[in-house]
Amino acid sequence: MEEIATEKSAATKIKSYFIVVLSILLFIFAIDLLTVAMGRLNSEVAREMIQATRNPFISLFVGLLVTALIQSSSMVTASIVAIVASGNMTLQQAVPMVLGANIGTTLTSTLVSFTFITKKKEFRRALSSGITHDLFNIMNVIILFPLELQFNLLSKGSEKIAKLFASGDDSAGAFEYNRIFTREATEWIVGHIDIPFLSTILAVFLVFFSIKILTTSVYKTFVLDAFQDISKAIFKNTGISFLYGVFFTAAIQSSTVTTCLVVPLVANRRVSLAKSFPFIIGANIGTTITAVIAAMYKTEAAIALAVVHVLFNSLGALIFLPFPEIRRIPVKLAEYMGRTSVKHRVFGFAYILLTFFIIPFLLIYFSRD
Repeated sequence: MEEIATEKSAATKIKSYFIVVLSILLFIFAIDLLTVAMGRLNSEVAREMIQATRNPFISLFVGLLVTALIQSSSMVTASIVAIVASGNMTLQQAVPMVLGANIGTTLTSTLVSFTFITKKKEFRRALSSGITHDLFNIMNVIILFPLELQFNLLSKGSEKIAKLFASGDDSAGAFEYNRIFTREATEWIVGHIDIPFLSTILAVFLVFFSIKILTTSVYKTFVLDAFQDISKAIFKNTGISFLYGVFFTAAIQSSTVTTCLVVPLVANRRVSLAKSFPFIIGANIGTTITAVIAAMYKTEAAIALAVVHVLFNSLGALIFLPFPEIRRIPVKLAEYMGRTSVKHRVFGFAYILLTFFIIPFLLIYFSRD
């Protein structure tokens, strides 16, 4: 009986590994398809979208709003990399959108905390945990976005780093460079559909679908059991907690999933909010792996954008992680917001609606001219 169980377990693992490999291949194919499709898309809608990104504030809130709606910063950043690779968007236009996506992705962990709304004490701790991720990214944007606007800190820094990894022509609209193994298939599909807008929609759907499969398969194969077994060791100290955050999130390519795992632990007093915060900072860096994979075979500008994502989250870690006094700021603010939400339940709902939907939508609407 034990041998049969062992054989079944081995077969299940092999199947899981096979699904992971297939999902990675599908993701690479989807990104390549999106790059080729975007390179041929010259419709009025596309031009209006690119025109809108010329305003960095609109670009920031578009990234925030779109990510909040579809809840996948991995998909948004991977798609932006493909658009930049196609030559339809400059690096400077894309940077604020990536920053906005970092805020938008934090919505899910805050929503997860509302599953504890019927229990006052648990809800206070859960909401504080969910909001911590929001506040870290919001503060990071408040610090780094003005520096990018004034000095092009992220874009110029990333361009210098990208030069070490990229070579060849980077001219706008040229997507024939660095042909990869999926290029024949992507060009065949785009050529047969012969409607760039439809092939772009198909590519966006495939990117989203492949990331969902990859997230689920890697989570079940490599992370779930490990997280349950070593949850006590994970939060032992700041450094270990940070590294685990990077590792788990890089494995499943979703900071949303890993930060959502932390919410119930904090709610049920398995770990304190202060000890979980370095894990959340690590998760922010781990999630950049998607953009890095998406940019592996792209133009220098696309590689630079992936570097922007890494640079933005790494600088945030350098600002908050080494200094306990600074690290306590978002934690204390999150605890205050948790207490306020317990006293006035409408506060939590108002915070979500205003931060992720109403304010971005209004700013986009009134800034469009």
